[in-house]
Amino acid sequence: MKIIIQRVKNAKVEVNSKITGQIDHGLLIYLGIGKGDTTDQADYLAAKIAELRIFEDENGKMNRSLTDVDGSVLLVSQFTLYGDCSKGRRPGFDNAEKPQLANELYQYLGKQLEAKAINTQYGQFAAHMQVSSINDGPVTFILSTDTNNIAKL
Repeated sequence: MKIIIQRVKNAKVEVNSKITGQIDHGLLIYLGIGKGDTTDQADYLAAKIAELRIFEDENGKMNRSLTDVDGSVLLVSQFTLYGDCSKGRRPGFDNAEKPQLANELYQYLGKQLEAKAINTQYGQFAAHMQVSSINDGPVTFILSTDTNNIAKL
């Protein structure tokens, strides 16, 4: 799994001019699911998202987590995070998981965040979405559960 985390003042997703998810203070998260990804990886990312200290404390240092600041998550599926642009001019998506399995893991990760008492809003899986946000900082991180990027789940 790959995620892009953006700290935001607000964010929303629209599909066909209807809002599917909207948050104020919190994190906009783009989630890519790769072939072979598992619920264990989703559990790891849910804990990391909840506990990553990327919000400022009273001294202006990144020392507070999403749960510390009672922030929300807007979770958006993004299969293009597994796009391979190394050959030619058109990206290949062979490394992205099949839609049915990817949607199951997308929903699973969202439920894991909700289980941590995090207000979690969603984009619409496999839809053409318009995502808008006001970044806070900007503060953006990229996390991956590829085996070469984490020691142990």
